[in-house]
Amino acid sequence: MKKFLLILLVVYIISAVPGCAYNTGILQEGINVIATIFPPYDFVREIAGDKINITLLMPPGSEIHSYEPTPQDIIKIKNCDLFIYNGGPSDNWVDIILKSVDKDINTLKMIDSVTMLEEEIVEGMQTEEEHDDIDIEYDEHIWTSPVNSKKIVSAISDALIKIDPGNGDLYTENVAAYIKELEKLDSEFKTVADNALSNTLIFGDRFPFRYFTDEYNFKYYAAFPGCSEATEPSALTLTFLIDKIKSERITTVFYIEFSNRLIADSLAEATGVKTALLHSCHTVSQEDITNGVSYLSLMNRNLETLKEALG
Repeated sequence: MKKFLLILLVVYIISAVPGCAYNTGILQEGINVIATIFPPYDFVREIAGDKINITLLMPPGSEIHSYEPTPQDIIKIKNCDLFIYNGGPSDNWVDIILKSVDKDINTLKMIDSVTMLEEEIVEGMQTEEEHDDIDIEYDEHIWTSPVNSKKIVSAISDALIKIDPGNGDLYTENVAAYIKELEKLDSEFKTVADNALSNTLIFGDRFPFRYFTDEYNFKYYAAFPGCSEATEPSALTLTFLIDKIKSERITTVFYIEFSNRLIADSLAEATGVKTALLHSCHTVSQEDITNGVSYLSLMNRNLETLKEALG
């Protein structure tokens, strides 16, 4: 509640003060698109190249669940040509901004492009007591399925063509080529899943891969749900995961990006198995961006990791 009140206060102040008072909120000349998180940021780069100015709103390596927009962020959102956001539970702050600013903002909500799945609480998973009475929570990590990503990039391409019709043919050509890459990725993941010695994945971490495992018919067990803020699993959760690793003859325990790896390492030490990173692509480091990392490169790393772990 305090977070929402702070956002409302910032929006009110911005509405009362000319935008030029905040120089860092001024966008570049040309067509400006803002994406809250890495996947749509990268999708725009692939479709539009240098024809559009794309800004990643979330600072590299930051945590979306604790994000609070700055006055400069709100000014940029207010003045951009297209604002792309996920639309899941972590984006409640976006609705506050959209309802409070004194102009209509051209937006694309990614979850409108796909079928949402409920966040599952599977056997052995540590849950947060304050969330136990909520009937339904939807998993917001929709891009972890390349099939979903095809739908998202198509929606983004359509939105870009509307704001920049002069480059429409280029965007249509680029998105077609990119969808072929996603289809290739999808096919390769299916091959790995079909030939896997085990179809069970163990995560000593949060689990943001509901759409991925659903797409390729993997079973999974994890310490926490995908959007959990908990960091300390119960003894029962650890015991369950250890027993599951042994009974399923698991060879690899997975962790996600920016994890402290403590749980995965503890499980590996107790069972004698390996650990490996599966990247959810939700956020990347500044070094990753500098080195030109992309959604496709991260997902191809995941592909190779799964080949080794499940082959």
